[in-house]
Amino acid sequence: MTGQSSYSRLAGDDAAVISAGGGDDYDAKKLRLLGYEPQLKRNLSLLSNFSVTFSIISVLTGITTLYGTGLEFGGPVAMVYGWPIAGIFTIIVGLAMAEICSAYPTSGGLYFWSARLCSERRWGPLASWFTGWFNIVGQWAVTTSVDFSLAQLIQVIILLSTGGNNGGGYLASKYVVIAFHAAILLSHAFINSLPISWLSFFGQFAAAWNMLGVFVLMIAVPAVATERASAKFVFTHFNTDNSAGIHSNLYIFVLGLLMSQYTLTGYDASAHMTEETKNADRNGPIGIISAIGISIVVGWGYIIGITFAVKDIPYLLSPDNEAGGYAIAQVFYLAFKSRYGSGVGGIVCLGIVAVAIYFCGMSSVTSNSRMVYAFSRDGAMPLSPVWHRVNKHEVPINAVWLSAFVSLCMALPSLGSLVAFQAMVSIATIGLYIAYALPIFFRVTLARKHFVQGPFNLGRYGVLVGWVAVLWVVTITVLFSLPVTYPVTKDTLNYTPVAVGGLFILVFTSWVVSARHWFKGPVTNLSG
Repeated sequence: MTGQSSYSRLAGDDAAVISAGGGDDYDAKKLRLLGYEPQLKRNLSLLSNFSVTFSIISVLTGITTLYGTGLEFGGPVAMVYGWPIAGIFTIIVGLAMAEICSAYPTSGGLYFWSARLCSERRWGPLASWFTGWFNIVGQWAVTTSVDFSLAQLIQVIILLSTGGNNGGGYLASKYVVIAFHAAILLSHAFINSLPISWLSFFGQFAAAWNMLGVFVLMIAVPAVATERASAKFVFTHFNTDNSAGIHSNLYIFVLGLLMSQYTLTGYDASAHMTEETKNADRNGPIGIISAIGISIVVGWGYIIGITFAVKDIPYLLSPDNEAGGYAIAQVFYLAFKSRYGSGVGGIVCLGIVAVAIYFCGMSSVTSNSRMVYAFSRDGAMPLSPVWHRVNKHEVPINAVWLSAFVSLCMALPSLGSLVAFQAMVSIATIGLYIAYALPIFFRVTLARKHFVQGPFNLGRYGVLVGWVAVLWVVTITVLFSLPVTYPVTKDTLNYTPVAVGGLFILVFTSWVVSARHWFKGPVTNLSG
């Protein structure tokens, strides 16, 4: 914190720009108006910004890993109709975030927005502290969840490749799975240590892979299957047969929404990449909205296409099938085996998904590291001077490796208890959405009269959209905290509220005991 001064929500006058060098480009001037000297290389186009976020949302990742949840809770109806419902509200949340992003295009994103949007300065640091920690822990949980799901998919691919669950196939132990997870994270840290131009290339390749992968799978799998579901089944069948002891149709449908809402997250990445994006106050917001919108369209097509290859839901969910109960893997495997007598084609399809998940994790580490860089730049983290250091390629190298290390540590509870691990990663959805909602809430309440819109704005509809977004986040926070299995025991309890509540207690306690004495919110690093 030495040499840094508190950043006022009213700071950013023309004098700051002039003293910092008026000949710089528009983005550098804009960043200086917000109180920061440019340190990261600004080399990302709109396409590159979009690609990072689209790869993190990655419909192949979320839908594939939670397709079994969708089948069990509501089946085709919950997925086919739940997806657009969640999609519409996600677009609304994204629009509210995009408008704020346009006004404040910094790598800090959400926590910086919260500090600026609190009209009374005394609330700024507290709002920033809570938003920042929910955002950063939520991001780490996303990376943990994504890379661990890839490790589990590799486990299933190996199982099917060596004979399957009923043919003496090799089922990797939990220790081997955690080793896969560690190796994946290590490779992601290495890739994210490369110059931003390389990450831009990988990001665009990942976006193309996700897009093409969806179209290949949604067409190939049902086309190859010798038995296909009818349109009536796909669009009207509601599965009420579950092992969770839940019989209420509404309750079942709500739980089926988990697949959709889990997938449609992580789009704050476009905001965290704005200090490396050209025309950031326009391209950052457009990156958020376009990534969500395109993901909704292609994801819906993927769900419908794959569901046409579904016939026997109980068998797909059974742990005794060839894929050990991994529903979508069994769908792919059976589709090819039924026509060709071999499931090799299905394993190849799983490989396509695995590559998409790999790139999703890579982009998640990219977003994580920029958040760590920004949060530590403002002195909010232990050893802050270490984490916001950049290398000769203008990459926050230490933040990259810290993000990978924390994500590895968050997966370790899986060795002792999958229940504990699931509680940890539940923060990925609810914790992250709480971080999304906080600045939106401040924008429609405390900052309603003094918020100055950027080039991308919602005009007079900004407040209405913001309130709908906040209410949706409150709704899903409650819904996803409900029990998912009855009767409720220590092994079946939904630990999401425990995990999120625990995070709240830690953040609040750290504020009361320590941070309130020294954390002043975002601080300027401009000389003079």
